[in-house]
Amino acid sequence: MWITPEEVLLANALWVSERANPFFILQRRKGHGRGGGFTGLLVGTLDVVLDSSARVAPYRILHQTGDSQVFWNIACGSSRKEITEHWEWLEANLLQTLSIFDNEEDITTFVKGKIQGIIAEENKNKQTLEDEDSGKFREAELKMRKLFGMPDEEKLVNYYSCSYFKGRVPRQGWVYLSVNHLCFYSFLLGKEVTLVVQWTDVTQLEKDAAVLFPESIRVSTRDTEHYFSMFLNINETFKLMEQLANIAMRQLLDNESFSVDRSLPKPCKTLKNVSTLKRDLDARAKNERYRAMFRLTQDERLDGHTDCTLWTPFAKMHVVGQMFVSNNYICFASREEDLCQLIIPLREVSIVEKADSSSVLPSPLSISTKNKMTFLFANLRDRDFLVQRISDFLQRTPDRVWSDSKEVLVSGSLVDIYVRFIHPVCGSFQLQISNIPGLPTATQGLDPPRQESWNIHFFEFGRGVCMYRTSKTRELVLNGIPESLRGELWLLFSGAQNEMDTHPGYYSELVEQAMGRCTLATEEIERDLHRSMPEHRAFQNEMGIAALRRVLTAYAFRNPNIGYCQAMNIVTSVLLLYCTEEQAFWLLVALCERMLPDYYNTRVVGALVDQAVFEELTRECLPLLYERMQELGVISTISLSWFLTLFLSVMPFDSAVLLVDCFFYEGIKVIFQVSLAVLHANMEQLLSCSDEGEAMTILGRYLDNVVNKQTVSAPIPHLHALLTSGDEPPPEIDIFELIKASYEKFGSLRSDVIEQMRFKQRLKVIQSLEDTAKRSVVRAIMTDSAFSLEELEELYVLFKAKHIMSCYWGASTTAAERHDPSLAYLEQYRIDRGQFSQLFTALAPWGCGAHTPTLAARLFRLLDQNKDGLINFKEFVTGLSKLCPRNATADGLKDVSPVSTALCPEEAESALEATQFFTDDVTPQGRSCHGHTRSSLNCVRSSLQRRVCVFPIQEQFIELCKTLYNMFSEDPLEQELYHSIATVASLLLRIGEVGKKFSNNGARKPDSLCTLSPAVDSPLPVKEEPAGEGSSAEAQVTKALEEAQLEVTTTEEEAKDDTSVSSYSMVSAGSLQCEDIADDTVLIGCGDQRPGSVLDVDWAITFEQVLASMLTEPPLVDYFEKKLDIRAKMAACRFQRAVERQVSSSSEHEFSQLSG
Repeated sequence: MWITPEEVLLANALWVSERANPFFILQRRKGHGRGGGFTGLLVGTLDVVLDSSARVAPYRILHQTGDSQVFWNIACGSSRKEITEHWEWLEANLLQTLSIFDNEEDITTFVKGKIQGIIAEENKNKQTLEDEDSGKFREAELKMRKLFGMPDEEKLVNYYSCSYFKGRVPRQGWVYLSVNHLCFYSFLLGKEVTLVVQWTDVTQLEKDAAVLFPESIRVSTRDTEHYFSMFLNINETFKLMEQLANIAMRQLLDNESFSVDRSLPKPCKTLKNVSTLKRDLDARAKNERYRAMFRLTQDERLDGHTDCTLWTPFAKMHVVGQMFVSNNYICFASREEDLCQLIIPLREVSIVEKADSSSVLPSPLSISTKNKMTFLFANLRDRDFLVQRISDFLQRTPDRVWSDSKEVLVSGSLVDIYVRFIHPVCGSFQLQISNIPGLPTATQGLDPPRQESWNIHFFEFGRGVCMYRTSKTRELVLNGIPESLRGELWLLFSGAQNEMDTHPGYYSELVEQAMGRCTLATEEIERDLHRSMPEHRAFQNEMGIAALRRVLTAYAFRNPNIGYCQAMNIVTSVLLLYCTEEQAFWLLVALCERMLPDYYNTRVVGALVDQAVFEELTRECLPLLYERMQELGVISTISLSWFLTLFLSVMPFDSAVLLVDCFFYEGIKVIFQVSLAVLHANMEQLLSCSDEGEAMTILGRYLDNVVNKQTVSAPIPHLHALLTSGDEPPPEIDIFELIKASYEKFGSLRSDVIEQMRFKQRLKVIQSLEDTAKRSVVRAIMTDSAFSLEELEELYVLFKAKHIMSCYWGASTTAAERHDPSLAYLEQYRIDRGQFSQLFTALAPWGCGAHTPTLAARLFRLLDQNKDGLINFKEFVTGLSKLCPRNATADGLKDVSPVSTALCPEEAESALEATQFFTDDVTPQGRSCHGHTRSSLNCVRSSLQRRVCVFPIQEQFIELCKTLYNMFSEDPLEQELYHSIATVASLLLRIGEVGKKFSNNGARKPDSLCTLSPAVDSPLPVKEEPAGEGSSAEAQVTKALEEAQLEVTTTEEEAKDDTSVSSYSMVSAGSLQCEDIADDTVLIGCGDQRPGSVLDVDWAITFEQVLASMLTEPPLVDYFEKKLDIRAKMAACRFQRAVERQVSSSSEHEFSQLSG
């Protein structure tokens, strides 16, 4: 690329001059390319170890003048091709102009101005993303693409110096972390090491510390493990690897490509050697931590944070912590955990003012809200800037009335709750209490002690979203939330209140749009409605069921990726007992999308991840019990229902709802704590269990007898009470004692530690699910394919890799169009024609040189039955199986015809149908080719009267012959096959001439003639045929095959220059006098027209005649009966990227030799 001219004092130090003229010198860095001896090896090693190759490209162009000792570096290049283009441009556009100048200074000034003008023009077309990256980083990205054969769509995130352990020997080099790959490159004294790992293949990523070598990072895939060490900042590298691996796992789940977040704030200045993507990922990580800490919505973006103090009126002291400012909130978190936390929505802010500074209260800032609360911050380092940012956000905040300004219930009863829960969306319907027999009365529903404690807390700490959240708040939650306040506080602690306030009317609109639609989700909802807490009277009538239906259907319509999952009905039914429908809907949103991520998707990935985390916690906290439980296989059985329903399905309702209180305040860690406490309480009995059933019974009876002794309402029957048996009733366990024990024994669990463990297990779980899906697909398709189990598994990996690669490297269709999770696994992933062409080229048994893409396009057209431009894995395997017949020559020849001749789609389908009878006559293995010939000829005789699948024009038949020859061009028996096909062609042309006499008496019209293209005169080693009828046509076949031979040779020579020029040309329908030929039909190997060679349209032969003639030639029979080594082709396809890189390097060396 062109660079801003820089002075170079020592032009020949570590550089070799390859070209020169009076004004410019083209140089190559020592250590690049062939030759150079020990000095070249040393320089190459230093370039890799010291990263000078990222600052100094391997090629450059210097500007010089006659007497000056100063050189100017004006261009650099990562490849010889790139630098040669610049050199040729200089010679063509500047040399003649520079010779006119008399003054050397004027020459230098002109050259510098010209180069700077070119750079300015190029920068106009560059994207803003690329402009933000530093020059050194862009060169490192170019180097990565050159070394590993990556396309321009692959973006480098960052690169680090490290050592890679190959065997027992560490190789010092550089690890390149791109969006989709982990790459490593090392070059030490001539020894080159390269490694490319897709993030989607990573199964484990962790830091290891060994005695013999320093802390390292272990990257595990299904096949091997890779160790990297000697990082300057291993924590930064490992965090970035975690982020990229997480993005890859999200691609496997959702099939969504990575995209830069344009809404993130721009940095004040471009950081040296840090890419825009790296800053993007860092900002994403901060946003995720910020949202998780304060339970904010997914669209919230952190603008910045600063140290400060907050005056707490309840404690009469200043609390040290950090203030966080985002586009919709001002938040505060104390440095000491649980001391104080505060969330102030900007929609509630009425006044922001700077107070007078003093020695006691420096740089204070006062924020007042609409509900008459005032918060005083101090010790702000840049108060003026902070006030300006808050002012900017306030101007963008819409002025909405706070929904909490409505009357808030301070006291209430279960009757009020039940009545509120079954209101329709409009709120106009009132439920008569007499319609719900057995409900407790209002006096029974009161809970005076806890209610009074919360009223005192509200008086001291405030109420609503701006309430101070302290350790006192946590204490009250652990002691239980009163029934009348449960819905309000669940909304507050989960963050659902904020989302509901900012989306007024959203739920009503969803219900109107969703109701009445019939989808897979609504069918599943209808099946589960009457299974949702059937023991509760609120769900024993149609009004309660209707409310549950509306909430679940509205959410399925909002989030079709999740839709509906079993266990959502149980959780939602409990939410409806304490909230209105709209509140229950937003609580469900908070659960499914933030608090329990990926729990309720089609594969319950989140629940499986937390199940694996629970197993790991059990191994760490209860090692003896873990070993026994693993032997029994109990943990994976019991924990899934515990986590999916938050114990609501396995514990009495009055007890489980207290755990839900703790969950909304503490998050998932309280569920882990209680689960561990349950196992610990039953440790002795579980250790003495003899089988899984006994362990399940013990745990089931224990959970059935966890009671809430402080409840004032009538007990609700529990379905799992049926597990209780025996004469003596089991002892009751107080739920408050269980919660207290969980905090005493396992309260050291931290949310950040759980998130780290989730990441580790998520890699394993998702890869395990992918393996399960692969096995299901292979089992379903194995009986209909020609491949073994292992071969089908490898084909599935290659097919899915193409699909995933298209998600991040672009394709003709979006990822959502190519992936439909509602379909069966074998139909979920689909590829387009371009991706199929790549796999066809790599795996098909017949290579046709430059014409292979044409054959691939025609076969794709035949496989794409619904004509949507996509095929699934089943269709792909079906097509490949047809191309890889195991032991039937007829199968192989049958598949050549419809894809190699110039047939339109209708003709191609007719050709397949016409030759279908050959599949019933398969030659047994070990039979001689002559026996096979006789058998096949009998089939031909019985079908000669069909006269379908014909080659109605000699031109089409000639193209078939040329296609066959192209298929044979790389075979060791090329000459024998060539003679055989020439012999068969001569025979078939005579058959066609004979058949012509029996149709229309050989009559022709002048306008029905077709003109062939001229042949290149070249000697051809074929036997001379006696002159006679049809000799002219045979000469045309001979010349056509000469063309095919020359085309293959030319293609091979062009490949050496790393270029791919297609040697086929388009033939219009008019030139063939055939209206059925499609406009986009491509005739393989068709060159220019041949004047003087006239063919008539009355000439025709059948496919059966072609087959019978070919079966007379043993070389052709052997070729099509040759067994394909599909595994070797699949192995070559897996390493295609490395091959591409080697070809690129060899092309540069050959060019160097030619130019030197």
